Amino acid sequence: MTLKFNQWRWGLLALALVGGALWAAAQPTDNPAYNPAKSHHTPNGFQNRYGGNEIKSQWEVMKWQFSRSNPPLPDPPLPTTTPDFNAPGPSTTWLGHSTMLVQMGALRFITDPQFSERASPVQWAGPRRVVPLPVEVAALPKLDVVLISHNHYDHLDTASVQALAAQAGGPPLFIVPLGVKAWFAEHGIRNVVELDWWDRHRVGAVEFVFTPAQHWSSRTPFDRRATLWGGFAALAPDFHLLYTGDTAYSPDFADIRAHFQAEQAQGGFDLALVPIGCYEPRWFMKNQHINPAEAAQIHLDLGAKQSIGVHWGTFEGLCDEPLDQAPKDLAQARQALGVADNAFTTLRHGETRTWPTR
Repeated sequence: MTLKFNQWRWGLLALALVGGALWAAAQPTDNPAYNPAKSHHTPNGFQNRYGGNEIKSQWEVMKWQFSRSNPPLPDPPLPTTTPDFNAPGPSTTWLGHSTMLVQMGALRFITDPQFSERASPVQWAGPRRVVPLPVEVAALPKLDVVLISHNHYDHLDTASVQALAAQAGGPPLFIVPLGVKAWFAEHGIRNVVELDWWDRHRVGAVEFVFTPAQHWSSRTPFDRRATLWGGFAALAPDFHLLYTGDTAYSPDFADIRAHFQAEQAQGGFDLALVPIGCYEPRWFMKNQHINPAEAAQIHLDLGAKQSIGVHWGTFEGLCDEPLDQAPKDLAQARQALGVADNAFTTLRHGETRTWPTR
């Protein structure tokens, strides 16, 4: 075992020890959205549809932290490039981690904006950004919609959503999971719609649908699974996109394909945004994060025409694989599953790619 902890790991370990001791007595006792007719609702919060609801104990967190290695950063560093926010037609621009700026259906929206130096409740400790943000937040184009998949700190970042809420020309609409609207209200942001799985909300020509995933939520040791998690389908006349959100592998994605089959006469999703990073060690991550092989299987389960890998290569210390490992493992997975090399790829930080219309 390595005992070479950095500052944020000691902080996480202390949080696990203190939080674990208090956790059982401090669980949420009321879910205001509780609907007993829905199997993923519980009186205390929410649960997955196909399992993976086991809670890691503080001792398992300690085991992981004590056994972690510090893989070297990529050398040379992962490249960045300049975004093209004026690209014609449907386009996607990867800004790092799970943050993708999408243009389709005459709208601009962004997934899980995370612009801070650390994916953490504090900026003096926690997983550190090692690939710089490819564009200043002030230089982003005006956004119509912000999609939040769940409330973990690498997906719901306070400073980032506050910056977008203050954008020139007025705030975007924030579309969030059940239970997360209250957090936005506490931070003075009220242009918010919250959705349950399979709920829909139309903005202009784009219909956003909140889709199930196998994951969990929390921002403290005391609110685990109190709010919902998931992904988003975005359906427009010119393009159909799915962002899975963080997830383990589950039958949810075959269900998503079946759910939308009737309205996809021109074939399945034109593009899927699927996480490929933060998957090691498997004994700890398997019930919450897919690895590249499972990501490639999700691409097949969805029947997606194209997929882009997200949730990798940006923050040091989230998980144990090297930052540049996920695309290498994805290449092996494509070959093993018979997925064409150009059907499931990755982008450079800041890279914009355009897509054909439906």
